[in-house]
Amino acid sequence: MRAVIQRVEYAKLHLVDEQGQRALHTQIGIGLVVLLGIAADDAETDAKWIAGKIAHMRIFEDENQKMNLGALDHDPQGQVLVVPNFTVAGQAHKGRRPDFTGAMKPPEAEQLFERVCELIAGEGLEVQRGVFGGDMRVELVNDGPVTIVIESP
Repeated sequence: MRAVIQRVEYAKLHLVDEQGQRALHTQIGIGLVVLLGIAADDAETDAKWIAGKIAHMRIFEDENQKMNLGALDHDPQGQVLVVPNFTVAGQAHKGRRPDFTGAMKPPEAEQLFERVCELIAGEGLEVQRGVFGGDMRVELVNDGPVTIVIESP
């Protein structure tokens, strides 16, 4: 399981319909945007590991401008927008075209995505979700910019 985590001032997620019209689906204030890629061999242990890492990663600045605070510690408490993104599970080691064959297939991937969201919420954070398989547009202001990539062991 791989996640691209961005510390944001705010983020909005729009859904795009068949006619190309955008509609606001959800939004967050200060917090984290997580683009989550789920690989074919990922399991509950990966979901628990990555959810714990997201909830407790110290990437917010304290009063001394040191990244010592997690989303739970930030005042106001940070929110999390988790976006399913199978391309994050892709590989680009060979050639010029990314390979997405290692991504988990739906509906198993959707179940594991929902599980990660539940686990993050279980840590005490407000979690908003993108739409699995949806045509989405994410608008955000990256704070810092701070962007971290993590991958479950």
